[in-house]
Formats: sequence, C-alpha cells, structure tokens
Amino acid sequence: MKWILASQSPRRRELFSLIAADFEIRSPAFDENSVTADTPKKLTMLLAQKKAESIPRAEEEAVVGCDTVVAMGNEVLGKPENREDAKRMLTLLSGKTHAVYTGVCILYREKKIIFAEQTDVTFFSLSNEEIEAYLDSEEPYDKAGAYGIQGKAALFVERISGDYYNVVGLPVARLARTLCGEFRQEDTNIQKIGEKR
Repeated sequence: MKWILASQSPRRRELFSLIAADFEIRSPAFDENSVTADTPKKLTMLLAQKKAESIPRAEEEAVVGCDTVVAMGNEVLGKPENREDAKRMLTLLSGKTHAVYTGVCILYREKKIIFAEQTDVTFFSLSNEEIEAYLDSEEPYDKAGAYGIQGKAALFVERISGDYYNVVGLPVARLARTLCGEFRQEDTNIQKIGEKR
C-alpha cells in the first residue's frame, strides 16, 4: 500500500509526515473555481474530494486530498487576489471570530472517506498600521483568508477553539486516528498513536 498526498503545500507535507513514514506528493489538477456548494463546510469536503479524484492512482495506492477554507459566516475567504483584497479580508476578520474548515478525502480501491474539521479563530482588533505592515510581507497572498497562523499572523490571534493544525492546513490528529482505524491492518507504514518509530 502506497500513500499519495494530493497537495503541494509544504505545511501539509510536514504534518502528514507525522502520520505516514513514507508517502509521495502529487499535484492535483482541476479547476477549483468550478466547484460550488451551499456551505463552506460542504465546499471544503467537495474540493478535497475533487483533488483526490484528480490524481491517477494504481490499485495499491491510497490518495489523501485536502482543502482549507476560511469563512466569515457563509462567506468563503479564499486566497486574496491582490493587496486590496487581502486588506479587505483582514479588516473583516479584525476583532471577530471566524471558522476555518479543512476537508479531507481518502480514496483507496473502492473505499471513500470524507470529513471536515472546524476550528474557530478569534482575532484581536487590528489597527490599520498592523494590517498594512502585514500586507508588506509575503505571507498573506498565498493563504486562504489572507493570513498564516503559523507565521506573523500569530500575533493577531486572541484565541482558538479546536485543532490548531487544522488552521495550518491539516487536521492531523483526526486524520491520524482515521487512517490508523481504517488502514492499520493493511499498512504498518501508518503511525500508530503512541507508538515509537
């Protein structure tokens, strides 16, 4: 059994390495803008499924697709188009609580497992100076919601409720338990919880 992570994200790669000792990275290929859903949670699960399904796989290969969205209510905040868009998002998030959803889809032979994890993140009220200084960095422009919690935007976070790593891009604890429960008998490459490597 061989694991394929359908993501080019270095953050997801690092987190998935905590679960599987050996895996391959393959880049998903489909138009994310063609996917719609009536809630952010459903959207992220559908995007994760489409990513996983876009990866060609052999019979002994299992694919894990993931997608993370930031949502303020029912409004999905994707990657900003430009500085102005990033500023709009950060201003919207300032002083409020928003939700981060990561959808996960696991495909192996005829088996399909799909779930989404939610983490609620509350920002302090941000001054215009704080926002402008953050926009001067490279961080906001390749991340959903225009921020990376693992970087300089850590200074914006008043509190979180849920899995921190879900905000980074992978609900690693839930995924580990899911894979261990579903595939441990077939693949000893999956890290058993509490097991030494």
